[in-house]
Amino acid sequence: MSATPSPALVWLRRNLFRSPADGILTVVSAVVVATVLYRTARFVAVTGRWEIIEVNLRLLMVGRFPDIHLPRVSISLAVAAFVGGLVAGVVHRRQVAAGTSAVAHLGTGRRALDLLERFWPVLAGAALLLALSRTTGPWVTVAGALAAGMAGRLIGARLPAVVHPGVVLGAVITPFALVAYLADAVGWDGWGGLMLNVFMAVASIILCFPLGVLAALGRRSTLPAVRWVSTAYIELFRGVPLFVLLLMSGAALGFFVPVDAAPGRVVRAIVVFTLFTGAYMAEIVRGGLQSLPKGQPEAARALGLSPTKVTFLIVLPQALRNVIPAQVGQLISLFKDTTLAGFALGLFELLNVSRSITSQDAFRGQPLLPEVLAFVALLFWIGSYTMARESQRLERKLGVGER
Repeated sequence: MSATPSPALVWLRRNLFRSPADGILTVVSAVVVATVLYRTARFVAVTGRWEIIEVNLRLLMVGRFPDIHLPRVSISLAVAAFVGGLVAGVVHRRQVAAGTSAVAHLGTGRRALDLLERFWPVLAGAALLLALSRTTGPWVTVAGALAAGMAGRLIGARLPAVVHPGVVLGAVITPFALVAYLADAVGWDGWGGLMLNVFMAVASIILCFPLGVLAALGRRSTLPAVRWVSTAYIELFRGVPLFVLLLMSGAALGFFVPVDAAPGRVVRAIVVFTLFTGAYMAEIVRGGLQSLPKGQPEAARALGLSPTKVTFLIVLPQALRNVIPAQVGQLISLFKDTTLAGFALGLFELLNVSRSITSQDAFRGQPLLPEVLAFVALLFWIGSYTMARESQRLERKLGVGER
């Protein structure tokens, strides 16, 4: 009587060694993957010289932000974490009340594991930065942000329903207040490092989304003037490379605007990112609008709803829900494209910092660019991967792709 093969062996035969060609492809792929993993691990743990990152960690994070004003950065991160935790607590409480929370029945430990599973790239990145830090400042900043976030979460879960509008208003106002608080110490053009990349990305995301929605609605408008203007804007900015637009904002703006009236370089970059991404966002939203069956708006109009209510209560919410993956993909691209502002406008953003520190006297002439670029790539991967995972989580909650 022959022994029954184990499930693992059955899986291997079915998925990796079904035929001789599959077996050869599996072996070759395994060798390639093992070689890449070995070389990567050896580079990270043995051959890589990470002193340049340790010495210049502050420069990579905040650029030339003065030491005397660094507590403002720590305070801003703590306030942002507190407000984020507060909003998360309020939202969770409302979901529990409505019976829509997927983690309401879980204990405290399981909820902590759920948060760890969601944000492990960010936590791992923070741990790496702390390991590379040579001062106590980053430790105090991270500890303060974590404590503030936990406090906000606990308070938000216990707030009465009457304060929900205030929480929403506070969440909207807080980013602008924090930016003003930091800019009061150092103007935007004096910012640098990862802080500048994140600021440009967040500001552009906040501005480009409503612009893209309005442009998409304008392109479908029955008013010829609105439709022509929207179409011209979309096609113009989709047809010109982003880098060219950034160069023009830095070099050609002076021909049209007096030097004293011209905005700063960071403002120019944000305007260009907003207009460029807004045009692409408009086409994404237009695709979502076209994906809806015509029967829904017709039924809404038959019930007596005005065109405005049909658009903003029936059509637009479903269209935005259907194109969440494409929207988030475009926003991730925007986050990575902020590095172009360093080359085009001379901003001291993260990638520009990484190029500059290899020219320091202590590191000049040494082949340390791979280490620096690997570190920068890791930071951008953490941000992009976290955005993608949260997008997928939102898709599952909204049932995107399900009937």
